[in-house]
Amino acid sequence: MTIHLDPFYPVVPDAIWVARMVARGARTVQLRLKDAPADEITLQIAEALNACARTGAQLIINDHWQAAIDASATCIHLGQEDLADADLAVIRAAGIALGISSHDKSERATALAAHPHHVALGPIYETTLKKMKWRPQGLDRLKDWVAHVDRPVVAIGGITLERADDVWACGAASIAVVTDVVFHDNPDARIEQWLAWAEDRRSEPRAAT
Repeated sequence: MTIHLDPFYPVVPDAIWVARMVARGARTVQLRLKDAPADEITLQIAEALNACARTGAQLIINDHWQAAIDASATCIHLGQEDLADADLAVIRAAGIALGISSHDKSERATALAAHPHHVALGPIYETTLKKMKWRPQGLDRLKDWVAHVDRPVVAIGGITLERADDVWACGAASIAVVTDVVFHDNPDARIEQWLAWAEDRRSEPRAAT
């Protein structure tokens, strides 16, 4: 199965945001749906998949791997705790590509043992999105991940458009963006700025994504 990670990888809270992103040209979007009942999760995933199907965008489902399989999604993303509870055999049998979060070398090894399509590292910078036990990883740590992970590395956490070039220069295959879009004062304008940034970098050589 071919999975493509665009340089700009917005992470959004619901299907309405997914549709908003792909309508403007986003090519990779993660649906990170939290604290919702099962029927709402099913509905949101279906709506997000339909929005992406209309534009050819890649949808990645966070956490809800069984619902993603049931909806015939093609890619999921798991944190380390979710990975521990997931049935990797079922996920592999469904042919779903897997992205996994990591925050230190031990978690990196755990992620790679699951043979994911890509590995995420974060937070690169201080983030206000949620309380985390990890300090900012920084650009040197990101370079180390890129050097030692034999698959695409996604950078996430506190990354603004103004910081994007520094992150990209470390070799990240994709930059996951949450706050700088979803909580921006002018989200639509910010999306356009990010898309213009991504367009300029799609032709640059990177590890296969």
